[in-house]
Amino acid sequence: MTTRVKWVEDRVFIGTSASGHSVVMEAKGPGQGSIGPSPMEMLLLGMGGCTTFDVVHILGRMRENVEDCEVEIDATRADEDPKVYTKIHAHFKVSGRGLKENKVKQAVGMSAEKYCSASIMLGATATITHDFEVIDLP
Repeated sequence: MTTRVKWVEDRVFIGTSASGHSVVMEAKGPGQGSIGPSPMEMLLLGMGGCTTFDVVHILGRMRENVEDCEVEIDATRADEDPKVYTKIHAHFKVSGRGLKENKVKQAVGMSAEKYCSASIMLGATATITHDFEVIDLP
């Protein structure tokens, strides 16, 4: 897989994925605007996308009626360079009708322990924790 990142100006870069999709990133500094997420924010977004996909896919295979799924990720970075993530917490909100809590728990665990490449890779430097809530829709 090959990606490309091109410097545009100042602290602004455009990344192009192997599939041809582009994203604007900004390495934020003092007094910088908000053109796009920083590269470090992109790492968390990638992890969120990876693990949320897993949870929805696994629950679908379990024949659970998922209607919505989101993950809120809270992360802490080291104070010194390299300022890697040291703690990451993922809180899933899974909505549907008649969802079984034990299956949601199993899907979140399977993503964290086996399937989410991004989570597992970030787990090399960060302590990653997960929890979830099941929202039963009428």
